[in-house]
Amino acid sequence: MIIRPATTDDAAACARIYAPYVTDTLVSFETEPPTTEEMASRIEASLAEHAWLVLESEDEAGPEVVGYAYATQHRTRAAYRWACDVSIYLDQDRRGNGAGKALYGALFPLLKERGYRRALAGIAIPNDASLGIHRSFGFTEVGTYRRIGWKFDAWHDVTWMQLDL
Repeated sequence: MIIRPATTDDAAACARIYAPYVTDTLVSFETEPPTTEEMASRIEASLAEHAWLVLESEDEAGPEVVGYAYATQHRTRAAYRWACDVSIYLDQDRRGNGAGKALYGALFPLLKERGYRRALAGIAIPNDASLGIHRSFGFTEVGTYRRIGWKFDAWHDVTWMQLDL
């Protein structure tokens, strides 16, 4: 496994990984998977101020992107400039084997080097796996927005967690 900074050339792989989270789960509140072009724009925007990392797996066919983690702006007002939102997505068959921990383990020191002081994660509930990985890095729960997201014909909560970098 290799972790490296993403490029816009990784957009198709990231879009492929992300699509089932959009269409089949509550993990993302998006309702339509982003196109490769949209994902490339997101990667470019994240790299400009924050970070976007990909995890590559090497097999007989060559390297393949199997996961990614990134940070984005938390809020637009200047006072929030030291905080960022973080997310992680893995191929469905890569979950639970340490790939997520490896990605976050590389992302957080990079964000700290870039001057960020707080990482925040919004987690649609229920999602024990996401709560677990965030807690394993020391994130603490700071609050829950009740019935904030409408998806799959129902209202859903989002728990926010915070990590001091």
